[in-house]
Amino acid sequence: QVQLVEFGGGLVQAGDSLRLSCAASGGTFSSYAMGWFRQAPGKEREFVAAINRNAATTYAGDSVKGRFTISRDNAKNTVYLQMNSLKLEDTAVYYCAAGATGGGYLLSSHWNHYAYWGQGTQVTVSS
Repeated sequence: QVQLVEFGGGLVQAGDSLRLSCAASGGTFSSYAMGWFRQAPGKEREFVAAINRNAATTYAGDSVKGRFTISRDNAKNTVYLQMNSLKLEDTAVYYCAAGATGGGYLLSSHWNHYAYWGQGTQVTVSS
């Protein structure tokens, strides 16, 4: 059983940067691929980015590609989401998730491929 806790959300202005962290405990963090998803009010959960278990492969959704970067530190059991050039439409609750597709080596943008979820952290981008 893996527990995930997100940190780093807040209120920022458009164009600013923000880094989210997600700390894992209770499992073998390095065995899991990690993903970030977000959900805005009235909208479906949206894939943001994913990284495989050894950080060899990353994948970002089209809406954040070139602006957001996912990374991980297996020694610290933590995954990060660096968000640059934030836009109003990036406002959402951001969730990290852990999954074991392909033994953690394969990435997925589908939320149902992730077994463990954090409670979420709010990111609000203002003009």
